[in-house]
Amino acid sequence: MDDDDDFFDTISVGSGVSKRRFDNKDYLSLSRNTVYQSAVDLENMELTRLDHPEDGNSQNKVSRNRDVKTYKQWRDRRWRYFTNGELCVDFVLAYDKEGKPEDIAKREHFEANLQNVGLILEKEESQRIHFVKIHVPREVLCQYAEILKLRLPIRYDENLPEIGNVFYSTLNKLLDCLRVRLDPEIFPPKKYRLTAEFNREKNYLFDVDDPDFFNEAVRITVASYILEREKFGIEDQEKGVHRLISEGIYKAAYPLHDGDLHEKNSKRVKLLKHWAQVSKCVKYQPLDDVKEYFGIKFALYFAWLGFYTHMLIPASIVGILCLVYAATTLPQDTLCKDLCNSDIIMCPRCDRVCDYWKLNEGCLYAKIQHFIDNPATIFFAVFMSFWSILYLELWKRYSAGITHRWGLTGFDLKAEPPRPEYLIRLADAKKRKLNVITNLNEPAVSFWKVKLPSIILSFTLALLWVFIAVFVVFGVVIYRMSLITSEVLYEDKVTYRIYILPITAAIINLVCILILNILYERLAVWLTEMELQRTQTEYDDSLALKIYMFQFVNYYSSIFYIAFLKGQFVGYPAKYNRIFGFRQEECNPGGCLMELTIQLAIIMIGKQAINAVAEMVVPLLKKMYNSVKVSMGIQEAPPDQIGIISCNQWTEDYKLLDLQSQSLFSEYLEMVLQYGFVTIFVTAFPLAPLFALINNILEMRLDAKKFIKYFRRPVPQRVSNIGIWFPIMGILGRISVVSNAFIIAFSSHFIPKLVYMMEVNPDHTEDGFLNSTLAYFDTADFEDGVAPENPSMNVSICRYAEYRNPPNVTNGIKYKRPLIYWHILAARLAFVVAYQNLVTFVVTAVEWTIPDIPRKLNDQIKREAYKTNETIIKHETDRAQTKHRKRKNRDSVLSSQTIYYDANGGFHSDIANTSRGEHIENS
Repeated sequence: MDDDDDFFDTISVGSGVSKRRFDNKDYLSLSRNTVYQSAVDLENMELTRLDHPEDGNSQNKVSRNRDVKTYKQWRDRRWRYFTNGELCVDFVLAYDKEGKPEDIAKREHFEANLQNVGLILEKEESQRIHFVKIHVPREVLCQYAEILKLRLPIRYDENLPEIGNVFYSTLNKLLDCLRVRLDPEIFPPKKYRLTAEFNREKNYLFDVDDPDFFNEAVRITVASYILEREKFGIEDQEKGVHRLISEGIYKAAYPLHDGDLHEKNSKRVKLLKHWAQVSKCVKYQPLDDVKEYFGIKFALYFAWLGFYTHMLIPASIVGILCLVYAATTLPQDTLCKDLCNSDIIMCPRCDRVCDYWKLNEGCLYAKIQHFIDNPATIFFAVFMSFWSILYLELWKRYSAGITHRWGLTGFDLKAEPPRPEYLIRLADAKKRKLNVITNLNEPAVSFWKVKLPSIILSFTLALLWVFIAVFVVFGVVIYRMSLITSEVLYEDKVTYRIYILPITAAIINLVCILILNILYERLAVWLTEMELQRTQTEYDDSLALKIYMFQFVNYYSSIFYIAFLKGQFVGYPAKYNRIFGFRQEECNPGGCLMELTIQLAIIMIGKQAINAVAEMVVPLLKKMYNSVKVSMGIQEAPPDQIGIISCNQWTEDYKLLDLQSQSLFSEYLEMVLQYGFVTIFVTAFPLAPLFALINNILEMRLDAKKFIKYFRRPVPQRVSNIGIWFPIMGILGRISVVSNAFIIAFSSHFIPKLVYMMEVNPDHTEDGFLNSTLAYFDTADFEDGVAPENPSMNVSICRYAEYRNPPNVTNGIKYKRPLIYWHILAARLAFVVAYQNLVTFVVTAVEWTIPDIPRKLNDQIKREAYKTNETIIKHETDRAQTKHRKRKNRDSVLSSQTIYYDANGGFHSDIANTSRGEHIENS
C-alpha cells in the first residue's frame, strides 16, 4: 500500500472534525486510534501533497497526486475501486480471517477457479473481516454475455418511435396538467435503443468498444453467474458462493452501491432524494433509472405497483360518491325511519341472562348500515367487477410495452439457467435431459418417482395448514358465542353486542392470522425445496402458490363466515340450532353487513398498518445491530492497539442487510392480498379502494427507501412479467364476481325489498317492509332454560328477524317457512345467476376487444426484428464478399506466378521467363 493510502486510512472524523488555520490553509488533525465513519464536510477541503522526493518512485507519485487535490477526489478514486484506482469493484466477498483449515482450503480453491475463469481479484486483509474485491474484465463480459443470452443495445441510427397504449397516453396527458413529470435535469429521458442477443461472432452489431456498453447491471449479472457456477471442491456438487455462505466459509457476497448516502452525484442518492420520498408521491417513478440500478425484477414490481395505484384512483372516487349518495338519502330511507320509530319488542339474544329489548335500540346501527346497504352499493359492485377485469387487461398491454422497452421480448423461461441449489441436489443424478433452448444436457429427475410424490406431499401439508386456519376461525366463532351469554360483560347491551364484541373478535382473529403466517412461511420454504424446481422463477411461483393458498383462507375465512354463514342457520326461539351447547350468532334486524364491514376494516387496515411499521422498523433495527456488530468485530486489533476501518464502499455495504432473491415475494403477497380485499368484499366496504390507495402511495415510496437505505444492492434478475401473481389476480377477479353477487343477494336487503314491493305491497313501495321481515313468537313456546330469568317487562309475544309463520297458524305449520321465504330465495338465486352471467359476458367481450399487445407495439416488434435481420444479412454479405475478393486476389497472384521446371531439375516462374524473353527481344 502506498504512503498516501496509509495517510488517508487514518483520517479521524468519528468525533468531529478538528480544523485549524496553518499558513492560511485548513489543517486536518489525524489519529490512528479512531474509527472512520463519514467525511461529508471534508469533500472540498484542500489536501497537502503526499509525494516524497527522496523516494525513487517519487515522479510517479507526484504525477498521480497532482490530480488529487481534495478529499472528495481522493475518495472517488478509492471508494469503489482497486488500490490502483483504475479497476472498478464489481462484486465483493467477505469472510472472517478466523477459520478452519478445510474452510480456508475451500476458499482458496474457489478463488483460484475464479481467477482461472478470468476474473481479477484483490484482497484487503487489514481488518478482522477480510474482503475479496472482484473485477470482471471485458473479455469475460463478452464471453458470459453470450452464454447468458443478454440483450444489449445494437448500432442502429434510425430513430425508433416510442409506443404506448391509448389509456396510458391519455392518463399521462391528464397528469401533465398537474406537473407530475420528472425533472429532466435530474432524470434525463432515456432514449429507446434497439437490442439483440449478444453474439461475439456478430460483433459488428454491437459497439463493444464503448466504455459504457457493459453497464453496471451487466457486470454484476455476469459476476454473480460465475460465482454461482464455480467449484470449491473436487465433487461436482461442491459449487456456488451461496453454499459457501451457508457453510460459514464466506460471510457475504454482494455487489456495491455506487456511493454512500452522502455522495451527491451518485444514483443511489439521486433515487433516495427524488424517488424514495413520500413528498414525491405525486411524481412519476423513474422506472428506467430503477431498472438500471436494481434490475428488471425490481423495476417491474414498482411499475406494477404504480400502475395498480393509479387504477385505484377511479375506484376510490366512485366509492366516495357512493357514500355521499348514502348520506344524502339517509333522511328518506324508509327502513331507518321505521326502525328508529318502532316500539316492537324483540326476543332475547341469548339464553337466560338476556332480556327482551326494543327494536329502536338498533337505530344508530341501522343508520350506519345504510351507508353500506343502499342502491348505490349495487352499482359499485358492478363497477368493481368491470374494474378488476379492465385493470388486468390494461396491465397486460402496459407491461408488454415496458418489457419490450427493457429488451425482454422473446425472453423464455427455459433460457433461464438452473438454480444452483437444484444443480447441487442433482449432482449425482444419472438422468440427463437436453435443453432445447440452450442445447445443453442438464440433470433431471423422474417425474413419477421423485417430483410427483414430493409435490403431493408438499401440497398435502399445505392443505393441512389450510384446515388449521379454518379451525382457528371456528375457535374465534366459539369465543363470540360464549361471550355473548356472559352476564358480566352484557351489562351494556347494545354497545357490547354491536360494537365491542365484533371489534375484539376481529382483533383476536388478526393476531392469530399473523402468528399462523409466520409459522407457515417457514414450512412453505422447506416444502418448496423438496419439489426440486429447476429455475428460480419456477421456485418462486411454487412458493407463491402455496403461501397465497394458505393466506387466502387465513385472511378471508372469517370474512366469508360473516358474509355467507352467520345468521343463516340460527333456528327460531322454540328450536335453536346449537354448537357445543352454544346458540349460533344472529344478525341484527338490519343484517350482518355492518359487522362484515367492521371485520373487513380491522383486518385490512390493521394488516397494512402492521406491515408498514414492520417494513421500516425491522430493517432499521437490523441495520443498527449490524453496524454495532461490525464496529465491535470488524477490526483487526492487537491487544495494545485499536483497529481501523478503511473508508470504502464495501465496508459500508457490509453493514447493510442482505437482499434475498425472494425479497419481493412478501411485497407482492401483501399487495395481492389487498387486491382481494378491494375486489372480493368491496360491496361491504366501499372505502376499501381509498384505503388501499393511501396505503399504496406510502408503500411505494417506503419500499423504495427501504431498499436504498437498509439493504445491499441486489443482483439484477431478468423477468418478463410479474409471475404467478397475475393469474392469481385473474382468479380473484372471477371470485369477486360470485362473491359480490352472493353478498348483494344474501347479506343485503336489495332482493327482499324488491320481492316485497313486487308481490306483497299493493302500492309497490317500501312501507311496511321492516314489519314483514320480523316473525312472531309466543313466549310460552320457549324451550327449557332459554326464557329470560329476570325479565324487565311482561311479554307474551316477541319478534325475531326471520321469515316464519306466526304461532296462531294451525295444521302443523306453526313456525314453518312461509311461501314468501321461498320466493325470496328463488329471487336471490336468480339474481346470482343473472349477475354472474351478465358480468361474465361483458368481461369476455372486454377481453376479446382489448388485445394483450397493442397493434402499434406488435408492428414495432416485427419492424425491429426485420431491421435486425436485414442488418445481419447486410454485414454477412459484405463479409462474404470481402472474403471472396481476398480469395480471388490470392488466386490471381498465384496464377500469374506459374512455376516451370527446367531440364536440369531447377525451376523458375513465368515472371522470370517473361523478363528473360523481353531481354532477348530487346537484344
